[in-house]
Amino acid sequence: MRRRSALAAPLAVALPAMAQTSPLRLRVGFAVGYAPFSEVGSDGQLKGFEIDLAQALCNRLAMQCVPVMLDFDGLIPALQSRKIDAIMASMSITPERQRVIAFSAPYYFSPVRLVMRSGTGLDGSPASLKGKRIGVERGTIHERFLAEQFKDSQVMRYATQDQAFLDLKSGRLDATLVDAVIAQFGFLNQSDGRGFGFAGPDFGRDERYYGKGIGVGLRKTEAQTLGRRIDEALATLRGSGALKTLNDRYFSFDLVTPKP
Repeated sequence: MRRRSALAAPLAVALPAMAQTSPLRLRVGFAVGYAPFSEVGSDGQLKGFEIDLAQALCNRLAMQCVPVMLDFDGLIPALQSRKIDAIMASMSITPERQRVIAFSAPYYFSPVRLVMRSGTGLDGSPASLKGKRIGVERGTIHERFLAEQFKDSQVMRYATQDQAFLDLKSGRLDATLVDAVIAQFGFLNQSDGRGFGFAGPDFGRDERYYGKGIGVGLRKTEAQTLGRRIDEALATLRGSGALKTLNDRYFSFDLVTPKP
C-alpha cells in the first residue's frame, strides 16, 4: 500500500475533483501512503490534506492537476528531470534542499517526534538510545538528523515509513523518528500502535535541520514564475480562511498557522 518507485508513471486512477478541461497541466509529485496527507482510499481514489490543497491551488491557478506517485527520495530527481512540475509531499524547507530546488511559502508546520514502545523507561534522548536501533525513512531530513544527533545509535533506513512501523511493532526496532501527525494517524491511532507512544521533545523545532515549515518544491528556474503564482494562491487561500478550513477538515489541531 506504500509508495512506488521513483520512476513510477502518473497515477492510474482518476481524481473526480481534478479539472479535466484546462489546457495547462501541473504535474504534482506526491509521496502517497501517509494518512491524512495523501493516501489511496479503498475506492482507489487519492485523498488527503495535500491532495485537496493541491486541487485548491490548481483551481486558483486555472490549471489541471496531474498527480504522480513517487518514493520520497525520488521526488527531487523527478523534479529536476522534468517528470513532475511541483512536489507536495510534506517536504521541509531547509537550507540543504534550497541549494538544489526552490520552495513556495510554507503551507503547514509539522512537529517531529520519536515513537517508542510505552513503559521502556527511555526518555528519547541520544544518551538513552545509545546502541539502540532507530528506524527512519531514507531520503528524509529525519535520516540526516539521526545520523548527526544520535551518533551512538544504530540508524536503520527504510524505503517507506510503514516498513519502519512494522519493524517497530515486531521488536526489530527500538524507536522510529517521524512527523508526529503521520505517526498519530498512520500508526498510533491504529491497532498496530497500541502500546506505543511519543517520546522525547519536538525535534522539528530545530531549524538547522527542519527549516521553517513545509512548502511546495519547485525548480529554481521557475521560482519567479510558477513559484510566485503558487505563493499568491497560497496567500489567497490563507487570507480567505480556506486553508484553515482545509486544516480543520483533517486535523483537530492547527498545522497551518505560522510558528511564533
